[in-house]
Amino acid sequence: MLGWIVRILFTIAAPITALFVSRDALNFGLIQTIVTMLLVTAIVGLIAAYTGRSRNPRAS
Repeated sequence: MLGWIVRILFTIAAPITALFVSRDALNFGLIQTIVTMLLVTAIVGLIAAYTGRSRNPRAS
């Protein structure tokens, strides 16, 4: 299951990385991994922001 999530994230990160680095470059895999980690960080941040928001708009 975790392998599927990682594979999906790498699939999403590949075209984003290709915008900045050629797919033939030796460091493409490294930069793709960095982009994947940024995606994971963004997803975790969005989940934390969503769960941390108040359900009652009048509550401070």
